[in-house]
Amino acid sequence: MLKVIDTHAHLDEMENLESALSKAKDAGVTAIVAVGSNHESNQKTMEICLKYPSFVYPALGLHPWGLGNVESNQIDRTIKFIEGRTTDITAIGEIGLDYDKRVVKMAPKELQKEVMKRLLALAREYKKPAIIHSRYAWRDSFELVKAAGIKKAVFHWFTGFSSVLKDILDAGYFISATPAAEYHEEHRRAIKETPLDRLLLETDCPVTYGREVKYRSEPADILRSLRAVAAIKGSGEVAIAEQTTHNATRFFGLASTQIS
Repeated sequence: MLKVIDTHAHLDEMENLESALSKAKDAGVTAIVAVGSNHESNQKTMEICLKYPSFVYPALGLHPWGLGNVESNQIDRTIKFIEGRTTDITAIGEIGLDYDKRVVKMAPKELQKEVMKRLLALAREYKKPAIIHSRYAWRDSFELVKAAGIKKAVFHWFTGFSSVLKDILDAGYFISATPAAEYHEEHRRAIKETPLDRLLLETDCPVTYGREVKYRSEPADILRSLRAVAAIKGSGEVAIAEQTTHNATRFFGLASTQIS
């Protein structure tokens, strides 16, 4: 059985988590990085990780989508919560920028940048990898990560310009492949241009994927990401699984004994 790691999952949003995790294990998933997106999400993510130790690993963050709905004191509380758990978490994320006009209308770009800078400062201070959301804000997201002096960053579900991707790779950062790699041309191009040793696999579950036939994703769908990457790269699934699992283990500092 192939061994794979889902490096980005919103497990706090799963409707039937126990069943989904059981199916994931049956599919060969050896570890999942559960990402938080706001204060309540972070709390629930920590609870899930305590329930499934050595299988689910926490990453805590503050997603740009929710910034327009919270007061400044709530942002402060969330950041303080994250900082108080830096010894327990695997990464800071999901954080970043989103310049979709619907998001910017609720959360102005300057607010997004301010919050991202504060969270990147935590990642730098506590030497944690950063999981970056960068939709339509690829250049600004990269520049903030680089300026913050972050050593490890993954730009998840990257669909940006090749010029930005080159800078991301030159800086030593990673991108991650989702099941959208089956059909999303910009995402497929980014995966094709990324060396295999800079690639991670994820589901971003429970995101709904598909064009003609849609489905609500779960961690077991990491195999869709794997197969899509193998097809794009013209490589065997075993080689893709081995390399991306190795990448994820090193990137997040997971003990090799826990995924063997």
